[in-house]
Amino acid sequence: MKQTKDPNNADLQTQSINEDQHNSSVTNDNGSTKSIVLRYRRVLIVLVHTVLFALSLLMSFGLAYNFSDVTNWFYPLYLPMLSVILVIKLLVFWGFNLYQGWWRYVSLYDLIRITIASHVSLFLFVVTFFLVASIGPMVYPDLVDLFPLERFETFRQSIFLLDWACTIAMVCGVRIAVRLYHEEFCQLSGGRLIRTLIVGAGDSGEMALREIHRMSVEQYEVVGLLDDDISKHGATILGCKVLGSPDNIKEFCEKYQIDEVLIAQSSVPPREVRKIVEKCQGTNVRFRTVPALKDLISGKIRVSQMREIDINDLLGREPAKLDCQAISNYIQNKTVMITGAGGSIGSEMCRQIGNFNPARLVLVEQAENPLFFIEREMRKTFPSLDIAVYICDITDRERVELIFGKERPNALFHAAAHKHVPLMELNPTEAVKNNIFGTKNCADAAAKYNCQKFVMISTDKAVNPTSVMGCSKRIAEMYIQGINAPGGTQFVTVRFGNVLGSNGSVVPIFKEQILQGGPVMVTHPEMRRYFMTIPEAAQLVMQAAAIGKGGEIFLLDMGDPVKIVDLARDMITLSGFTPNEDIEIKFSGIRPGEKLFEELSLEGEDMSPTSHEKIAVWQKAPVDRKTLLKGFDELATLTQSECPNKVRMAMKKLVPEFHFNSDNETKTTAQTPPVITAQTNPGTIL
Repeated sequence: MKQTKDPNNADLQTQSINEDQHNSSVTNDNGSTKSIVLRYRRVLIVLVHTVLFALSLLMSFGLAYNFSDVTNWFYPLYLPMLSVILVIKLLVFWGFNLYQGWWRYVSLYDLIRITIASHVSLFLFVVTFFLVASIGPMVYPDLVDLFPLERFETFRQSIFLLDWACTIAMVCGVRIAVRLYHEEFCQLSGGRLIRTLIVGAGDSGEMALREIHRMSVEQYEVVGLLDDDISKHGATILGCKVLGSPDNIKEFCEKYQIDEVLIAQSSVPPREVRKIVEKCQGTNVRFRTVPALKDLISGKIRVSQMREIDINDLLGREPAKLDCQAISNYIQNKTVMITGAGGSIGSEMCRQIGNFNPARLVLVEQAENPLFFIEREMRKTFPSLDIAVYICDITDRERVELIFGKERPNALFHAAAHKHVPLMELNPTEAVKNNIFGTKNCADAAAKYNCQKFVMISTDKAVNPTSVMGCSKRIAEMYIQGINAPGGTQFVTVRFGNVLGSNGSVVPIFKEQILQGGPVMVTHPEMRRYFMTIPEAAQLVMQAAAIGKGGEIFLLDMGDPVKIVDLARDMITLSGFTPNEDIEIKFSGIRPGEKLFEELSLEGEDMSPTSHEKIAVWQKAPVDRKTLLKGFDELATLTQSECPNKVRMAMKKLVPEFHFNSDNETKTTAQTPPVITAQTNPGTIL
């Protein structure tokens, strides 16, 4: 294996060191001068404007008299008028707050204000001149001695317009010159510049380019821009040419030896970002994106706060549209409990629910450290929110009932579960204890203490399960559906696939393997999974809970399945490496309990739509409760034994579609990923 780039980007580190060293020397040499300038900055600005106003009037007289006969106009006209014009302009420009702000950040808005102030000054100048020249002597005869009228007989009225134009040109010109100096000539360069290609020649691209030029330390060399709009090709934006279309991005990266691609299209969908990344495979470039345009306009974020593109940008989707009022109806001013509050989904549920102003948020978690961190985060983010925390193993029935009896929650989001498939294959009794009986304990307590809504978070692995984990979640679904009764607690289940970046999931594992230099381990070249972001999953869980009336099993729209090997390639490319050259991809084989694909679809005869386009209901009648409880009794006796296959056989009695063999190996032969189309009937799969 070879590596052509340092994952930690040594070039940037070198530039940062050089910048710090330079800044330190500048501070030592010029620190006192800068402090004096800053202290008397307003006075200096007024003095500069005074000089500019005097020069503009002088230039006006010179142009009006063709710079000849200076003695005929300088002493008799220019000097008497100078004192008047200075008073007028200084006061007007002060009224427009033009002695504030930093000239290095001058904008079009500032230039417009200067123009308006010049108009007002011109008007006052003209009025003052004619008052002094005509009406003044009649009111104050002594003015004739100060300003003899014969002096004004040779005055050329074109001076008014010339002074107006010169004032605008000089004041605006000086400010623009200061900005150009800082952006073009006062940048410090340390080491090799990062050759950058900007994707997007719209507003975001222009703002990104402007921000790069504004940086005090020069880091980037923008080679050009790319845009889908053919009419922009060949155009120049702030000195950079629009080279062509993003479809040819790989050619441009190779031709111009690009180090970094900056995606400056704030509304570009994830699938388009993924296309760009895939086209750049083999070029060893890094990818960054600028903040959303709305955040830039609002001032919350600057363009300089670029961030690296991660896998969420490639696989994420448009934010879900939520019925916030419906969600608020069962959360606002209510006591909400979350089990598994320290996990990936549980902690995100805490964050999302906190936005709906519950009266009290109860966090229940078995692991001490995750509970500590989410509690601290929630108290910081929502300082006025009443929060209670409990360390609790949900298999401890007495402890669960004690918490329910004390808190009396109005709504419960049950996210606590053992989720790792291979580990549960090795420890099937623990999956039964936690996922089945732990869920039963929480559900029974919710019914006993009149909890209004119970929401269980399930998984796509519960569909035609081939793993103990998937089967245990399916049995928990059956119990939740069966315990629902009219007039009591509304028990609903929400089923979805993998979430990006969750603890122990494939994304953080791949990141760690890439940082270590590889290889990236993938189980099978045809392994596919559904993915959604953690915030989207949490939001849709709350939305499904708002829709649910009790007894439903909701399925979330997971989009299209993604090949895990493609995910690995994309993550390697995002890190600035070439798959199978810089970072090797190896296949380790399917692990016990795993399937090549997960079966999840919102279409089919067993599926019914809901009021939300990304949520559907699985139509399946509840299992006979007596049969279910009899199976529970058998499982309860087996949890104290070390007979994994007996546990699996007892689970299969409750879930006949559960497939396994006595050698603890999942059937994977002859299994091919289905092509989900409008004609496919996933209902037969489910």
